[in-house]
Amino acid sequence: MSSAGETTPLLPAHLYVHVPLCRSKCAYCDFYSLPLAGVTEDVSTIAGSLAAQARAWLARDVEPQRLKSIYIGGGTPSLLGLELAGLVALLTTWFPLAPDAEVTVEANPESLDPVLARALADAGVTRVSLGVQSLDDAILSFLERPHDAATARAAAQAVREAGLALSLDLICGIPGQTTQSWIDTLEGALVLRPEHVSVYPLVIEAGTPLSAAVAIGDVPEPDPDVAADMMLLAQHVLAQAGFARYEVANYALPGAESRHNTAYWTGASYLGVGPGAHGMLDATTASAVGFVPARGEDVARLRYSVVCDLREGLTPMPRLDIEVLTAAETRREDVMLGLRLARGVPADQAAVAGAASALETLRAAGLVELVDSRWRTTERGWLLGNEVFSAVWAGE
Repeated sequence: MSSAGETTPLLPAHLYVHVPLCRSKCAYCDFYSLPLAGVTEDVSTIAGSLAAQARAWLARDVEPQRLKSIYIGGGTPSLLGLELAGLVALLTTWFPLAPDAEVTVEANPESLDPVLARALADAGVTRVSLGVQSLDDAILSFLERPHDAATARAAAQAVREAGLALSLDLICGIPGQTTQSWIDTLEGALVLRPEHVSVYPLVIEAGTPLSAAVAIGDVPEPDPDVAADMMLLAQHVLAQAGFARYEVANYALPGAESRHNTAYWTGASYLGVGPGAHGMLDATTASAVGFVPARGEDVARLRYSVVCDLREGLTPMPRLDIEVLTAAETRREDVMLGLRLARGVPADQAAVAGAASALETLRAAGLVELVDSRWRTTERGWLLGNEVFSAVWAGE
C-alpha cells in the first residue's frame, strides 16, 4: 500500500466502476441505482460516459501503475449488454494492466446470456459475480428479483462455457426462508461449480420497500438468530465442498479469493468511477491531484464519493465529496478492516494503532482471539461483526 512518506505519487492499482442501472429496484436494496426505464440516455452513451470518467484520471499529473484489478459493479452492469464488453475493452486498453490482473463484472441472471458472456471474455473479463441470491422461486419472488432459479442456472452455465471464473451472491435469513430451502440453495449453488461464494444475511435498510413492509407489519422482522444459524450452516456446507471462509461473508476455493475486495480489506488505494462510487487515495497521491486541504493538518488517507446523477448526464470530472483520515484513524481503520479477514492482523500492528485494549476486552467476550501473534475474529465474533468493528474503531 502507498504511504504518506512516498515521494512519487501513483494512481491506485485497483479500479471500481459503478453502473447505477437496474431492471427494477429490489425490495431490500438501498444502493444508488435507477430503473433502466427511467433513464433517457441510451446504454451506449452511459457506457461511454463512464469510460470518460475513468480516462479523466489518466489526464491528471500522476503516474499510473499497472492495475491489479478492475471491478465493474452496480446496479446491474449486465444491463449495458454488449456495451459492457466495449467498456471493459476501453478500460483494459487505456489503463496498463498487471499480467495476472483480475477483471470482474457483476451481472444478474436475467441479463446475462451466452453471447454476452463470450463477449465479456473476449474483452478481457476474467470473472463474473452473479447475483443469484436464492434458488427458491418463492424467495426470489419475495425479494422482487426479476429472475427465477432456472434463469440463474442458465446464466451460470453461460459463464462457465465462456471460460470465466464464477462467483455467486446468496442471501439468507429471509422471512419465510426455511432451513431446507437454504440447504437446497447452497447445494444447488455448488452444482453450478463456482470458485467463489458470498453469503450475506438479509439486512432491512431504511427507506426501502421492505423496510416499509416490516414497519406496518406486512412482513416479519428477520430473526437474527435464524440468520446466524444459516450463516453457520453455509460455512459447514461450503467447507465440505472445499471452500475456505477467508472473510466474514466470503468463501473461495484455494487461490480464488477476490483480489479486488481483498484490496479494500487491506487498506489499498483504489479509484472509484461512476455515480455513487467510492474511492480512496493515499496522502501523496491525494496531494498531487489537489484533494488534500492546504491547512497543514494531519492527513494520511483520503476517501471520496462521486456525486453526480445519471438522469442529469455524466461529466468526465464530476464533483467529489471528500473525507480525510488522520494517521491515527488510518491505523485503526486498517485493524478494523483486517479483522474481517480470517488471517486477522499482527498484534504489533494492533498495538501501534492503539487497539490492544479494545481487543483484550473483545477477547474476554469471546469475539476475538490471539493466535501466533495475530488477532483474529472468532466464529462468534464474525456473527457479531458490527460490535467487533465498532469497538476497534472507537478504541474502546
